[in-house]
Amino acid sequence: MEQLKAQAAGKIRNPNFENKIVSAEEAASWMEDGMTIGMSGFTLFGEPKVFPGALAARAHKDGIKVNIFTGASMGPDADGVLAENKAINLRLPYQGNPILRKEINGGEVKYIDQHLSHTAEQLRQGVLGEIDYAVIEAAAITEDGQIIPTGSVGNSPIFVDKAKHVIIELNVSAPAAYEGIHDVYVPKDQGENSREAIPVYDVSKRIGSVGIKVDPAKVRGIVLSDRPDIPSPLFEPNEETQKIADNLLEFLEKEVEEGRLTESLAPLQSGVGSVANAVLSGMKHSKFKDITVASEVLQDGIFDLIDAGVVKFAAATAFSLSAKLVATLAEDLERYKGKVIFRPQEITNHPEVIRRLGVISFNTALEADIYGNINSTHVNGTHMMNGIGGSGDFARNARITIFVTQSTAKNGDISAIVPFVTHVDHANHDVDVIVTEQGYADLRGKSPKEIAALVIENCMHPKFKAQARDYFDRACAKGGQTPHILSEAFSWHDHYAKHGTMVLGESKK
Repeated sequence: MEQLKAQAAGKIRNPNFENKIVSAEEAASWMEDGMTIGMSGFTLFGEPKVFPGALAARAHKDGIKVNIFTGASMGPDADGVLAENKAINLRLPYQGNPILRKEINGGEVKYIDQHLSHTAEQLRQGVLGEIDYAVIEAAAITEDGQIIPTGSVGNSPIFVDKAKHVIIELNVSAPAAYEGIHDVYVPKDQGENSREAIPVYDVSKRIGSVGIKVDPAKVRGIVLSDRPDIPSPLFEPNEETQKIADNLLEFLEKEVEEGRLTESLAPLQSGVGSVANAVLSGMKHSKFKDITVASEVLQDGIFDLIDAGVVKFAAATAFSLSAKLVATLAEDLERYKGKVIFRPQEITNHPEVIRRLGVISFNTALEADIYGNINSTHVNGTHMMNGIGGSGDFARNARITIFVTQSTAKNGDISAIVPFVTHVDHANHDVDVIVTEQGYADLRGKSPKEIAALVIENCMHPKFKAQARDYFDRACAKGGQTPHILSEAFSWHDHYAKHGTMVLGESKK
């Protein structure tokens, strides 16, 4: 502790905070059963490193359960250890941990799967109750008492604003270069003649402060840590994901040829994973140039494009970096200052901002149906995978909304394109393009029947096309604007449950 205190001395630059250092165990002892805790963190970056473990130990010992609100997913030393020790009563708005997922699907943890732009608004409205404690990781505390976040901003500003008490987890290993990379803007309450326009007209222009403003009187304690962020897995493209990327790039190139986009495209938002990495990698060798990124998360591929001169500026709310980039983060931050900025997720994901900028959005689907509805969250319509995240914020409001998926799963036994999705996260009204390794379907300006024929032909795996056409033809014979045979709409899923394959008439059990 003494060594950490010595390292923290230069990072706590306001005397009102100097005598607030406590152990993680003491801070955890302040938590009571039923409390709500707002934690920093988004895609494993910027989460508290030692407080969650101390809270988990407290829960294991005393049997308390708390509500955990965050920006998005946290790692094994936060979501994982808290779920393992039965510390969580309610979790929102997003998660991606296998232990927590099991607890959610088993009914042990209540889970609210929210659009990521909605959490802050509902906290302002009082819908989600009060925040008892905000626990926020910091790189420094400035002379004027601002908290400098680390690798994410997420929902931290609203948590600090609404919390009764604040605990700062000061990470002495966080690069000093974090200071100056954040742009913290907090909207006023909703209402006529109250909230002004969110002034993001150029994503590279600052609109807020370098840190999170906090009343020193609300800060009950400062916990010290020296652990780095957990690297995100680096998803290397395979043959299928590379084909998806090629098809998506082909679509964008056609948009340029048709005069609907320039070679600078429009501000890009991408999900994370192998497809996103393949798309970003492909852009390095494309004719696209001077691209702006307006996303939630910045992953390795974005920085490759900045280095290549393809991306000129990138705005998001968090990092999601591989071990390679985590290791060189301190020097990289200095290099990318002026080209990267982090804002609260209610700004990056705000419908007003997304619509104004005309974002091109591409995210991953679990399954899509022939009419363009998308399931992003529920396996077989019942079991939560991760959550909707920010995909809905972008899908409804983007200039072009693209969903990508491999056409099959489970070694080809499951078709990702089905007659009817088992859970609807994104209605077909919000979906412009579906891309698989088989091809892409541009749904814009087409009726439901035209869409179905196009999705079956261009996106579905050949082994499922015949049975899809048979379903569609028989449904059309019954009539309707969006033809279905309700008694058969989920027959493919039912067949898989009984026979281990969606290929009708075959069995692998």
